[in-house]
Amino acid sequence: MTQITIRGNTTGPVEIRYTSTGRAVGNVTVAVNRGKDDKKATDFYRVTLWESLAENAGQLDKGTSVIVLGRLESRDYEDREGSKRTAWEVTADAFGPDLRFATAVVTRVGNRAPQQQQAVADEPWSTPGPAAGYDTDSSPF
Repeated sequence: MTQITIRGNTTGPVEIRYTSTGRAVGNVTVAVNRGKDDKKATDFYRVTLWESLAENAGQLDKGTSVIVLGRLESRDYEDREGSKRTAWEVTADAFGPDLRFATAVVTRVGNRAPQQQQAVADEPWSTPGPAAGYDTDSSPF
């Protein structure tokens, strides 16, 4: 397996389904443009997301710019005409919006106790806006 990082746009929403054992699995295609003006220079990667990664990505819409970190694998198949083809698929280890083109509100999920979740929410870096006591008007940046 080969580790890969891709940046592109989703071609549709993440499709989530559940295995017979109850594990969530999501699939989405990510289009990666290699050339700025040449539409033929677009690669399409089928991305598979498992469990909480699938469920957490389920709200991303078509056209969302995303960054994917995962394992690249090839799969050989025959098309309708009988020609042998190769499909490239990525099993994602990390998947999220590209913050170059969007903003995000992070909502922590997981097995934290309610007290731990509240403690995280009370930290100054977990709230939007400037830190307490920071004067944005006097910043040279």
